[in-house]
Amino acid sequence: MPPTKRLEGKVAIVTGGSSGFGAAIATRFGAEGAKVVIADINASAGESLAATEPAALHFEKVDVTKAEDWERVVSVTVQKFGRVDVLVNNAGTTYRNKPTVEVTEDEWERVFTVNVKSIFFGSQVFVKHLLKQGGGGSMINISSTGATRPRPGLVWYNASKGAVSNATKGLAAEYGPHNIRVNTVSPLLSGTGLFSMFTGMPDTPENRERFIGNVPLGRLTDVDDVANMCLYLASDEASFINGAEMIVDGGKCI
Repeated sequence: MPPTKRLEGKVAIVTGGSSGFGAAIATRFGAEGAKVVIADINASAGESLAATEPAALHFEKVDVTKAEDWERVVSVTVQKFGRVDVLVNNAGTTYRNKPTVEVTEDEWERVFTVNVKSIFFGSQVFVKHLLKQGGGGSMINISSTGATRPRPGLVWYNASKGAVSNATKGLAAEYGPHNIRVNTVSPLLSGTGLFSMFTGMPDTPENRERFIGNVPLGRLTDVDDVANMCLYLASDEASFINGAEMIVDGGKCI
């Protein structure tokens, strides 16, 4: 008898699911048997991705900074698939690495609204629905190595991710008695086109080599590294993992 897929019967929502980490997570979840709602503001990319596996993937246009969009996407998910079990809060943003005194109020506001307020809205709606279902479920928040090891130039981005990691632990402690697990995945920089934004350096082979020289495993984060960790946390294999911060960084933060 073939082995059961690891997320067979589960229903997941992945925010920022049309590209980068989110697309890898959504695709992997679908391949492992889950029904996945890709929640993203980028309709063209989201619809294109959903069309690659229409039996498993469904796209909903969602602005994660709007409470009404959260209410709608959870409602649509339950109407379409009968339940919801997993939420991956992957949507996020940053500003270009630069001296902190040059960060504008608009940049600060956008980072905290997208990175933190979205999880406030998401957790409110998602957890309430899990409780209505009788408990059980997994919420996975994508944070950053900068949450616990902040560096110059991205102070307020790192602070927003610190808030994500801290809130994750509080939610895990509060809702663990209902078998609702909340964990964080904190990746190192990936090669998905944001190298210059995060490092403040041009994306040249020389600058990549300089950055990678500080990573014991000798490379940047691959999107599948994050998808694999999220798969584990969403699955029943992680049934006793709660409030953990899973560092995916090749050893850089040792």
